[in-house]
Amino acid sequence: MIASAWLAAEGFAPELEEELRRSGRRIAAWHGLLALSPDPPGHAAWALDVWNDPREIAVRSVKDASDALRAIQRNWSSYLAAHHRRAALITERLPPVKARPLAFPEPAPASHLGAWTLLAPDRLLCSPTKSSPFVNGAVAFVEDREGPPSRAYLKLWEALTRLGRHPAPGERCLDLGASPGGWSWALAKLGARVEAVDKAPLDPRVAAMPGVTLRQESAFGLDPVKEPPVDWLFSDVICYPARLLALVRRWIAAGTARNILCTVKFQGATDHDVAAEFAAIPGGVLFHGAHNKHELMFARLAER
Repeated sequence: MIASAWLAAEGFAPELEEELRRSGRRIAAWHGLLALSPDPPGHAAWALDVWNDPREIAVRSVKDASDALRAIQRNWSSYLAAHHRRAALITERLPPVKARPLAFPEPAPASHLGAWTLLAPDRLLCSPTKSSPFVNGAVAFVEDREGPPSRAYLKLWEALTRLGRHPAPGERCLDLGASPGGWSWALAKLGARVEAVDKAPLDPRVAAMPGVTLRQESAFGLDPVKEPPVDWLFSDVICYPARLLALVRRWIAAGTARNILCTVKFQGATDHDVAAEFAAIPGGVLFHGAHNKHELMFARLAER
């Protein structure tokens, strides 16, 4: 019996498998990037999406499959790992899902969305509910190909969209490891006051944006106890995860950052032990986004 399924991003199935193993959850089989388990569902940092009510249905035909899905609910997204032609024919018989790119800071869709796949030509796996409102957990955006100096802003947009929160106009943000300024650009576009902290300079276009100031110093040299309170602390700094963990703990202990969002970057092998320590921080959440590479996002937000 399949009680849950976790969907990994392309290239990160080993990370998801190790995380599930360490948490005592079993994988009965892999279906493409979908880990099928007999254990109850739950959050996994390396999963883009979690199918939390999977059901196996025997189907004799394409019509059988589409009728079975329609009988459960209206909106479905497909994960195509095998039997592509047959799956495409089933999709044609279902109401279309309009997965258009979001124009940030447009919120995530609120409409209900399930997921399905073909395990075999005559065996359907579907889950009426799943953790992500996006098709296969991947959010696409209307991109700005001229303003930002890098594409790093996309993972920030994705993280803030997933969290359902973002800085408001006038809020004070510290952007650690800011150069060349992709995150500072995104935050300034929201109307926030951004202090970019980096020994390296910002892209001149970002440095000239209203509300952006540069502090050319080390992110690790800041003493959070001596810093004025900030509404948001951001970090996309390149460092070993253990060093970032120590930095985050200092800021949490000081109590001077209401909201924290950081990229935990792995260099070489994935440090699952440090990832588990991030995940254990009270009030925090750890996740991998579709725009992330070999890294996780850590967030700890103030209560509303």
